[in-house]
Amino acid sequence: MRVAVFGGTGFVGNYIVDALHGAGFETSLLSRDGGDTSAQSRRVAGTIDDEVAIRKTLEGCDAVMYLIGILRAFPRKGITFEATQYDGVVRVADAARELGITRFVLMSANGVEARRTPYQVTKYDAERYVAEAGFDLTVLRPSVVFGDPRGRMEFATQLYRDMVRPPIPAVGFHTGWRPSAGVIRMSPVHVEDVADAFVEALRNPETIGQTYELGGPEAVSWNDMIRRIAAAAGRRKLLIAMPTALMRVGATLFDWLPFYPVTRDQLTMLELGNECSPQPIRDLIGRDPRAFDETSLSYLSS
Repeated sequence: MRVAVFGGTGFVGNYIVDALHGAGFETSLLSRDGGDTSAQSRRVAGTIDDEVAIRKTLEGCDAVMYLIGILRAFPRKGITFEATQYDGVVRVADAARELGITRFVLMSANGVEARRTPYQVTKYDAERYVAEAGFDLTVLRPSVVFGDPRGRMEFATQLYRDMVRPPIPAVGFHTGWRPSAGVIRMSPVHVEDVADAFVEALRNPETIGQTYELGGPEAVSWNDMIRRIAAAAGRRKLLIAMPTALMRVGATLFDWLPFYPVTRDQLTMLELGNECSPQPIRDLIGRDPRAFDETSLSYLSS
């Protein structure tokens, strides 16, 4: 089986492509710069707004995986949630339907049903579009994904760079005005577990029509995540409590600047939390997912 993968060169996509190859699948990848083509992996040069390249990527394929997503939009550069997370899905789905491809695996995100931010709205609308188009669809919604970044952007590495490495206290986000009143929790999930879940979702027909939230074995507070990242990097870190409402004031003034660390929409999603049960990914991969601990974060010490 050959799988057309859109977003296969990103952090999570790179691991998913490796897992597909390890499971015996062939892939066809849309890549901005093209690249080497092998017996197991065909590469097509192009972008997600290039309908000709999309069609070439899909030709001869039996299934589609759409993995493209962004965490921050830069409209002045033409990088928007609408273009990346919805319009791209529509183009791929329409071309796949014309070519007779019926199997579709879509990466969404945990918490999109809240539809409180453009990130969530475009992810959710993409789910609905593909479902209503009549595909044999499986949707996977990971929580925050961590693991060796292989030179790409990754959650824990970014927190280390922005919060742990600087010689100043890290920000301990919380909702409300008292730290104990609004603990923020997430369910960090290891990238290799996510990759295995995508492969299992593709090859198991019982997943068709299902949506899976993918989370690690525990819900970890924001402060504990910072402490564990610091410990994995061989450091200790002081945290200063910071209500998200106060941070929102700065974001309102400056989040249009690329260097500002957080946007208003990111704060909204932070306040909503990102917890989910580990049971869905456990059911898919047949084992307990990896913990967000010093062992799994050991790549931060290199």
